[in-house]
Amino acid sequence: MTARELTEAEAGDLLRCICFKTGPPRAVGVELEWLVHDLNDPRLLVPHESLQAAYAALRTLPLRSALTVEPGGQLELSSLPAASLMECISTTGADLAAVRAALEPRGLTLVGLGQDPWHPPRRMLHEARYDAMEAHLDRTGPAGRAMMCSTASVQVCIDAGYEEPGPLGFGRRWLMAHLLGAVLVAAFANSPVSTGRLTGWRSTRQANWSDLDPVCALAPPLDAPPRDAWANHVLDAPVMCLRTEAGPWSAPPELTFRRWLRTGAPRPPTRADLDYHLTTLFPPVRPRGHLELRMIDAQPGADGWTVPLAVTSALFDDPEAAEAAYRAVKPLAERTGSLAAPRNPLWRTAARDGLADPELREVATVCFAAALDALPRLGATRELQDRVAAFTDRYVVRGRCPADDTSPPVPAKDVTP
Repeated sequence: MTARELTEAEAGDLLRCICFKTGPPRAVGVELEWLVHDLNDPRLLVPHESLQAAYAALRTLPLRSALTVEPGGQLELSSLPAASLMECISTTGADLAAVRAALEPRGLTLVGLGQDPWHPPRRMLHEARYDAMEAHLDRTGPAGRAMMCSTASVQVCIDAGYEEPGPLGFGRRWLMAHLLGAVLVAAFANSPVSTGRLTGWRSTRQANWSDLDPVCALAPPLDAPPRDAWANHVLDAPVMCLRTEAGPWSAPPELTFRRWLRTGAPRPPTRADLDYHLTTLFPPVRPRGHLELRMIDAQPGADGWTVPLAVTSALFDDPEAAEAAYRAVKPLAERTGSLAAPRNPLWRTAARDGLADPELREVATVCFAAALDALPRLGATRELQDRVAAFTDRYVVRGRCPADDTSPPVPAKDVTP
């Protein structure tokens, strides 16, 4: 389709076709966001000039993953779709090692936390997109700036699944992603501190997500066919960025994409506008042909990210584990209430209490056991199996999460190197 005017019917058809591409689950991918801190003292504020120089050097590396920078200077590595879990871990791990080696001589390091525990949000990228996004999100409070500039995550990408119903059918995978999502929030919660203070949330990152714009960060209704629900959700979401050749990209507060299509004002929207609109929505599960699970906090350590990747991949792509996980999470639907994730009571409990919630702990125990059983069938190495088992023993069976390891914070140094 060219840059001609897009009709509402065409937009709906496009969304139904491009967002759920069905077939046998074969590929897996991961998108890793990292905070970048001073190597020797994370309380020191790293000047943006130092980050920009370091990132320019990183772009010369022969990485297989795509390297991008988030508005606050967080670094993101996005793997290519891999044919297996171990291929994904191997290639992404090699890229991470190269990035760490390049950052260390500059006195910088990658930090796996869901939210910066020391510094308030500060934007490094001043572009029309982020100016418009910030202005839009500011309408509902400070959570938007924290999301843009202070958070980091592990985003697991899986295929949508078969067209037909069953453990690997796309309809069940879509539903399970939203129910299991709360369990993943709780098990991997790793952001209990903000601006040097304990917040009362195991996942402050997820708490911020629940306070964003009441449409752009929510899941669509789960009691409707996924394609129709997602298409309607996208069309009824507010337009965050109205791109122009000159001037700001801000859009009128009342402008949804559906209204834009119907009125053609301030100019008729095109297919490119629809594609761009999709990039301004931040649901916990984003259908992009495949499913992108976006609710997991960044994890500590050099290889902590491999645990949520392995567990999630196993629970979706191994038929036995998928069946066990679906049976375990299905009763959680009774706790979701009328609000969509991440604002519903289940997700907020997961973010606040982690696995201290008895039901979430019980469900997580079943799901992690099923994942451990499935990993050998997926070709996981013994090292990876042991890493997942160690996480399960340290946290899941004890009703704990990485956030529970956090000691009371030491005040940040009011020093800029």
